[in-house]
Amino acid sequence: MKLNEPVSQHPAGQRGATAVGKYRWTICALLFFATTVNYLDRQVLSLLAPQLSKEFNWSNTDYANITAAFQFVYALSMVFAGPIVDRIGTKRAYLWAIAVWSGGAVMHAYSVPMGQAVGAAMGALGMVAAPASIIGFMLSRAVLAVGEAGNFPAAIKATAEYFPKRERSFATGIFNSGANIGAILAPLTVPWIAIHWGWQAAFIVIGAIGFVWMIAWHMLFDTPEKQKRLSKAELAYIRSDVAATSTSTAPAGAKVSWFRLLGYRQTWAFAFGKFMTDGVWWFFLFWLPKYLASTYGMGPGDIIIPLAVLYSLTMIGSIGGGYFPAYFMDKGETPYDGRMKAMLVIACFPLVVLLAQPYGYISYWVPVLLIGIGASAHQAWSANLFTTVSDMFPQKSVASIIGIGGMAGGLGGVAVSKVGGWLFDYYGAMGQLSTGYMIMFAFCALAYLLAWGVMKTLVPRYKEITDL
Repeated sequence: MKLNEPVSQHPAGQRGATAVGKYRWTICALLFFATTVNYLDRQVLSLLAPQLSKEFNWSNTDYANITAAFQFVYALSMVFAGPIVDRIGTKRAYLWAIAVWSGGAVMHAYSVPMGQAVGAAMGALGMVAAPASIIGFMLSRAVLAVGEAGNFPAAIKATAEYFPKRERSFATGIFNSGANIGAILAPLTVPWIAIHWGWQAAFIVIGAIGFVWMIAWHMLFDTPEKQKRLSKAELAYIRSDVAATSTSTAPAGAKVSWFRLLGYRQTWAFAFGKFMTDGVWWFFLFWLPKYLASTYGMGPGDIIIPLAVLYSLTMIGSIGGGYFPAYFMDKGETPYDGRMKAMLVIACFPLVVLLAQPYGYISYWVPVLLIGIGASAHQAWSANLFTTVSDMFPQKSVASIIGIGGMAGGLGGVAVSKVGGWLFDYYGAMGQLSTGYMIMFAFCALAYLLAWGVMKTLVPRYKEITDL
């Protein structure tokens, strides 16, 4: 081992990492629980949609407008969330983010009186108001989206602060698996709360969990240099691969304009990767229950076990995929190049989704397991895609880049949802709904290889940004 070789780039670096301390994994655990809460809050409405649609006489269009309010506001908020995190710091930004989204989650319980007040004000101004329930839920979803937009920029920035490059995708995979835990816990808890305590209580109880997390975050998180629980040896390990060749002359806290960030190919590579693949995850999340219902006649109670199995598979992909690049790094690859090689392998796994529709006649377990493999690959891909940002950009701009990419991913999700809905209506009217699903599954299968090809074309080899 060369004297100036970073510890994290040497195979022994991982073995020696445990000797220097483990507090960074406490931070990873906090990020994991925050992401779990994030997805719990996000899914309460979808699980209560049948009950609420019946109670408030919502049409499919009404419900689509409510969900679209979340997606659009989430996509737009990501642009601003990143720079805010970079400007005010990870600790304060995360506190504000989860306070806003937890407040938005609780607001859903009071959507009707809130909608009535807003509707009355609009009527007084001579404006045509939608039904109170729709107005109130759209406002609540918008507040939830504003807060939730801060989760991933803050979490990725915290990971960049607390982990050397070698461990970042693994740590990201661990905390990102909180999304899968949230997806499993939601159908197990929300309906029970709604049945026993009412639908309003479901929003209040699940939303309140975030405020509990804020206490732990405030007590346990600080920047590594100020963290009293972090040993000097662990801090040195975390900082072991900070580039000594950086030529940046900007002050550490200087603001970086996101217009300037758009001038880098690395930014566009990350944004395109998010745009092409985030929609696949949203499609699986929102449309799989409807697919099982329309194709196999499965009801709400029937899909709990299949969904639990599917999201359990995604946990394997999230954590295993995050660790995978270390295999290439141990062979001498830079973190970025090792990550891109891992992502190419990962991008091949979703191809099995092409078989979901042709072989679905055997059993509903065929598409569930094949889509589970595809969704698992997405989480592995996502863990590495997020980490390419901290591979190439300085820490002060990481959250801003994540925000730009998050907006692209959100818009991609909206596009996939809209196209999917149109395809299902079009082919469903002709009695060929399976054709619509086959087209969407084909896109989900091929999106990752296409995204990888464009990313590799934009950034063919590792190049760290040193002039910010």
